Amino acid sequence: MLRRFLTPLTAYATGLVALTTLVGCAFSGAVVGPASAPVDGKVALGRLLDGNRRYAAASASSSKPLAAQRAAVAQKQTPFAAIVACADSRVAPEIIFDQNLGDLFVIRTAGNLVDAYALGSLEYAVAHLGVRCVVVVGHERCGAVGAAVSGGHAEGHVKALVEAIKPAVARAKGRGGDALEAAVIENARLTAAKIRASKPALSKLAGGEVTIASAYYDLDSGTVRVNP
Repeated sequence: MLRRFLTPLTAYATGLVALTTLVGCAFSGAVVGPASAPVDGKVALGRLLDGNRRYAAASASSSKPLAAQRAAVAQKQTPFAAIVACADSRVAPEIIFDQNLGDLFVIRTAGNLVDAYALGSLEYAVAHLGVRCVVVVGHERCGAVGAAVSGGHAEGHVKALVEAIKPAVARAKGRGGDALEAAVIENARLTAAKIRASKPALSKLAGGEVTIASAYYDLDSGTVRVNP
């Protein structure tokens, strides 16, 4: 009788231990570094620009087979770069840099801005996924930056976007040339500077181990150029 009682209890305890181990592994995965060696920041930036050249020059996409890539990255991600881009539907990083599933860690907001959530995401990418290259991509005819340049009234939460971009508009004034393009470039630079100065994790690495750059995407030509 005792054995009949203990047998299901033992099975339950064994299952509970297995479940606890599984859950522990799932959470421990968030604090364990990548198994593969990180790609050097400058090498990663070069890979991005090479991909953009392919995209801008080709009449058709040169992307890899999606099914095979999906299977390859299903269990683990090892992106070689992080991209902070505008939410504009014409500025999809995986497409304009000719990359595939699992290659890029992407954060997108209107005006390519970063807040605490975005910075936390980047910290995760750098500290736990091995990312050593972060690129902020502004783009031609950006509507969010254009709203800040025009100085018009914005409703709802769009107002917060416009207010966050205004410092870039002020810094770009008087530089000559196209006012919107100058503001887009300055806005990307300021976002990159904010990432570079973010404490504690990113500011410690920005001086050497992690390459943090800003860039400008031309909607007409499809080309990306790194801002000086």
